[in-house]
Amino acid sequence: MAMPDTFDLAAWTTRAAALRIETGLFIDGDYRAGVLGQGFEALNPANGSVVANMACGTAQDIDLAVASAKAAWDDGRWRRMAPRARMAIFRRFADLVEEHAADLALLECLSMGKPITDALTIDLPEVVVTLRYFGECIDKVAGSVTTSPHEAVQIISREPLGVVGAISSWNYPLLMATWKVAPALAAGNCVVLKPAQQAPLSCLKLAELFVAAGGPDGVFNVVNGRGQDAGKALALHQDVAKISFTGSTAVGKQLMIYAGESNLKRVSLETGGKSPQIFMRDLADLDTAVDRAIGGIYDNAGQVCNAGSRLLVHADIHDAFVERFSQRTGQLYSAGDPLDPSTSLGPMVSRAQQRDVLGWIAKGKAEGAHLAFGGEAVADRPDGAYVAPTLFTGVTPGMEIAREEIFGPVAVVLPFKTEAEAIALANDSIYGLAASVWTSDLNCAHRMIKALESGVVWVNCFGDGDMTQPFGGYKQSGNTRDKSMECLAGYMQSKAAWLSLV
Repeated sequence: MAMPDTFDLAAWTTRAAALRIETGLFIDGDYRAGVLGQGFEALNPANGSVVANMACGTAQDIDLAVASAKAAWDDGRWRRMAPRARMAIFRRFADLVEEHAADLALLECLSMGKPITDALTIDLPEVVVTLRYFGECIDKVAGSVTTSPHEAVQIISREPLGVVGAISSWNYPLLMATWKVAPALAAGNCVVLKPAQQAPLSCLKLAELFVAAGGPDGVFNVVNGRGQDAGKALALHQDVAKISFTGSTAVGKQLMIYAGESNLKRVSLETGGKSPQIFMRDLADLDTAVDRAIGGIYDNAGQVCNAGSRLLVHADIHDAFVERFSQRTGQLYSAGDPLDPSTSLGPMVSRAQQRDVLGWIAKGKAEGAHLAFGGEAVADRPDGAYVAPTLFTGVTPGMEIAREEIFGPVAVVLPFKTEAEAIALANDSIYGLAASVWTSDLNCAHRMIKALESGVVWVNCFGDGDMTQPFGGYKQSGNTRDKSMECLAGYMQSKAAWLSLV
């Protein structure tokens, strides 16, 4: 999706002012108010203004949404539909998302501060690709007939789970929701989505477009609300067969407890990260490596689960790397109005997130790390929740800023002298979501791939891939994989049937 040639800040501002924003809960194919009439303000983190007053779903609304999904599951209006018919709906669904891309991008921009250029040229194309990929998978799921005794036949089939509860994150509101909803629906399940309270706007529109594409009522429901209320109710619900979650490690652990306290529902988690980017002294092009390193931590204002926040740099190139990194960051990332197509750095999602990130920066200073640049709120954007791109050098592995996920535009540099030391530093973490290695030595690259405790390893790049690539982590970064056929299988279960031939 290309940026419209005539759209500048004024044009996007005008379009945003005229945008229709739905504020209700989307249950059984239509919008409605919450049972208790509660609400919350959706705030624009770029300027603190109120975007909309949203209905705030509670446990009672979760009950209604799950009941709607369960009714759709029981009567088979979706799972028993012919595969090619469901594929046709998915195709129309993807087409409608593409047609409404500009408005969906605006909803992302207004609710969590994502720069409009990023929303329209990065996030929305990936949403469309996700829908088309999983739509094409629908009639590709196959069972098997195993080798069995002559007097019997064994058939192993794949079936959907039932009602899937999805709890998505605010950093990529629409994309992270689609990574869950698309495979769940493609597998034949019905879905109740609880989007992040900070950024629910685009997820409501997504459900509306599914119904407009021909998706049956009740198959895809969305309940805005607070995690401690609506999210908890969804995770504890006896009629929910699976919870799929993207967010913090602490909340992921709590969801596993809720599953045990209820019906032993499956729990798929994609949680925290503290991803290392490793730069060997023989890397081919320092300028390219530095630019990709900068993007690896400052894209989306550092609000990325797999952000490459730990820069492990060989001692021989450390000074040159830091000098180049410091020069290029200011050239590549500048804070501005997210509606301005030239803006490359948006705000934190909220004032609370801004305070949290600034608190981590203060802690890094107190720990004795050297603040190379940044380290403060953006002075000329006082009404917004902005944090300037920040780099710490002189960091040691034991410092909290080198170990804890900050979820903001804060990078730390740790020097190393040997390959073994780089591996040890990279793996010295409770997380294992992603990693990258920059080297010209093919043998070193292969050794690193095998040695790194990470679900994804990039070599001479960062963040590259497509829908065939499983995405997920080791250790406390989660227990699942998004994207790919592996993800689709996670929304299904196997059934073995033994036929005795008499």
